[in-house]
Amino acid sequence: MTLSKGLENVYVAETSISSIVDDTLKYVGYGIDDLVENNVSFEEVIYLLWHLRLPNKDELANFQLEIKEHMAVSETIITSLRMQHHQKLHPMSVLRTTVSMLGVFDTESELDDGESIYKKGLRLQAKMPTIVAAFSRIRRGLDPIPPRDDLGVAANFLYMLTGEEADPLSVEAMNKALVLHADHEFNASTFTARVCVATLSDVYSGVTAAIGALKGPLHGGANERVFDMLEEIDRASSNVKDYIQYKIDQKQKIMGFGHRVYQNGDPRAKHLKAMSHLLTKETEEAKWYTLSCQIEESVWELKHLRPNVDFYSASVYHALGIDVDLFTLVFSVSRVSGWLAHIFEQYRDNRLIRPRAIYVGPEDRKFLPIEERI
Repeated sequence: MTLSKGLENVYVAETSISSIVDDTLKYVGYGIDDLVENNVSFEEVIYLLWHLRLPNKDELANFQLEIKEHMAVSETIITSLRMQHHQKLHPMSVLRTTVSMLGVFDTESELDDGESIYKKGLRLQAKMPTIVAAFSRIRRGLDPIPPRDDLGVAANFLYMLTGEEADPLSVEAMNKALVLHADHEFNASTFTARVCVATLSDVYSGVTAAIGALKGPLHGGANERVFDMLEEIDRASSNVKDYIQYKIDQKQKIMGFGHRVYQNGDPRAKHLKAMSHLLTKETEEAKWYTLSCQIEESVWELKHLRPNVDFYSASVYHALGIDVDLFTLVFSVSRVSGWLAHIFEQYRDNRLIRPRAIYVGPEDRKFLPIEERI
């Protein structure tokens, strides 16, 4: 028996959705740099992950219409968000509960034919940005804003957050962030989704389980901790290098750096770094980009670690006016596309995921009646 803690370097299945080879991330064979630099829309990436090819013009137009058709959420869901807000829950707990509730009110929730599964996925994908934007407004004492028929996913999300149509640079930044976070092979939340539906559980259960995994600070929650770190340094006017050295000396994790899979740096980070610079330059928010660059330099000098996708996404989301504790929810708006792609793939070629464990407990114990136990 060979033990691999955390399943590190263990290959458990084949996939056609995304790959990480030699520090290169590809979606269905397309390099992430190629997709981002050609300004591919998030809707095109969703279609690519689900259908394993990029859409033509007509297919994309129809797909965009289908998403817009299902973006609105019911008043029941809005009422639930208002109630959950008063419970002082972490926003990821609210999202997890709300996605589960969508399944309760979906009359096709338990249907398991291919068409029904796909339609449930489409509805989930469409409603995720609406739910996150609605909750953001509700907790600020504002009424939710319904989506517009003339805006894409990225532009609609920003519009539903603020009530104003976002400028082109902000929409570009939001779209790129969604594209970069869409899928990442068998990460913790994606694997959780596949484990769940491998039991032939439903789509809503699979996505709910994935949200629970993404909530953790060692996965999606890392971007929240990154901005906490930026604020901590800024408030104390700390010397960045001394701060990082202290973290190292105390054996504390520096959020946003290092990666289980990448050896020479996360290929997604440079794109978010560029967007962070463009969004913040010549504004009061420029200090966050400057501080981030100083942290990157210090961590490389002291620990030889490169930033991952979480690091610069923190300053990008902040520049877009998104509250820190909603960063992971925005991650979910994107990553649900990948979760659903993997759920569809798992259903198509399913085998129950049931690994073994190496037992290290006591051996050959004899049962004693309760009267004889000391």
